[in-house]
Amino acid sequence: MRKTSRIHAVLAAAGLAAAAALATAAPVGAQPAQVLQATQSSTVYAWIDGWGGGTITSRPAGISCHTTAWDPYSGEDPPPNSTGPCSASFPVGTTVTFTATPDPGSFLNDGPDPASLTVRAGYNAVWAMFCPTDGLCSAG
Repeated sequence: MRKTSRIHAVLAAAGLAAAAALATAAPVGAQPAQVLQATQSSTVYAWIDGWGGGTITSRPAGISCHTTAWDPYSGEDPPPNSTGPCSASFPVGTTVTFTATPDPGSFLNDGPDPASLTVRAGYNAVWAMFCPTDGLCSAG
């Protein structure tokens, strides 16, 4: 091989290596996408429907949303909105599992829906319906 051909081959290889390094290099101060996703959080909301009482809880912990049973025909004002933390922030990508537990005198008519979800950026919600054991229940 001639000397100039060898020099060109070495320079070409060095140029390719430099281009590859530049193509994979991140800007100064940048973090890998996995690190950014792990630190990004999103809120999960719990919604309770029906005239029965009960609680939706999450695992990992964060949501413990409770509503009190109410008879709409009693003439009494409805109880205040659900109590306890009905929303919580979780890292994007976290799988959150929900449990719905009725109060005494109520039953779980439907839910939690979904039973678990993988948190994503944007809107995340779970829903459940509790009804009184006497069968009186809202339409949902």
